Amino acid sequence: TAMTVLVNSLTGLIFLRLFIGIAGSSFVMCQCWSTRMFDKSIVGIANGLVGGWGNVGGGVTQIVMGTLLFPLFRDVVFKDADIPAESAWRTVCIIPACVAAITAIVVVTTSEDCPDGNYKALKKGGQMVEVSAAASFRGGATDLNTWLLYFQYACCFGVELTMNNFTATYFVEDFKLSVASASAIASIFGFMNIFARGLGGYTSDKCMAKYGMRGRIIWQAITLIVEGCLIFAFASTKNLGTAIFLLTVFSIFVQAAEGSTYGIVPYVNISSPGAVAGIVGAGGPTGAVLFGLGFRQFADVKHAYFFMAGIVVASGISCLFITIKGHLGLL
Repeated sequence: TAMTVLVNSLTGLIFLRLFIGIAGSSFVMCQCWSTRMFDKSIVGIANGLVGGWGNVGGGVTQIVMGTLLFPLFRDVVFKDADIPAESAWRTVCIIPACVAAITAIVVVTTSEDCPDGNYKALKKGGQMVEVSAAASFRGGATDLNTWLLYFQYACCFGVELTMNNFTATYFVEDFKLSVASASAIASIFGFMNIFARGLGGYTSDKCMAKYGMRGRIIWQAITLIVEGCLIFAFASTKNLGTAIFLLTVFSIFVQAAEGSTYGIVPYVNISSPGAVAGIVGAGGPTGAVLFGLGFRQFADVKHAYFFMAGIVVASGISCLFITIKGHLGLL
């Protein structure tokens, strides 16, 4: 991120974004880590809060960078520069880079791999079996449940990323709002992460306590099917107030489905939790890319929303095929 100041070509920007994206894969490590650190009875809310507040961090960063730091750098730090705005937007990126680096140092120096200690010490003491990365990936990749959850995560986190890209434009074009007003409304989607993803995980935990794994799967199906139905409704309404209300409720179910998904992930393959978490997590960006292509291919944006809604409903129905070893499924 700090290297943004050096970018002077499209190729440079592409490579910079590539490496920033690779760094973003720390999300998967974090979800795997929180799975290890918390008991399975509360892993849904633990993963939900960790992932949800991570997403909120992205929104907060944009607000702080755009409304506080950028004007400060432009009007104070670089006020005498030839092009103050140019110098400001490049160098302001050093701030989040420093925050990320400091956070990484704190995590590495103060935390442990799991409640029992660090993996290296546990393996040395014979308390933990060494599993190769290839074996771990194979264990996760050969489990059908992993790919079902991959598909379902594409239909919740992938939808969230898609909405982040297209919601403001939709309100500008269909409701004739200003860019500022449309962006403010669109930000509702991201800020629901403050509680909605954790709420989805918490509800998943409660369903597990009362109904077993079948409860988690039923809740997963409900969140996805309701999410799909709300997309249909959101794209169909012509009233601004109703659209904002539906967007709010829709975003809650999208993020609840994300929390619910990672309430199931730890149970899929206990010997390969990292591989399962990684594959499922990759479903989100994959879904965003595919849905984004849909928005560019359909002449009428409402048809793109309907297309996305149909796939989301189908992903909810696919919960019928989730079968976790040692637990009852829906069939």
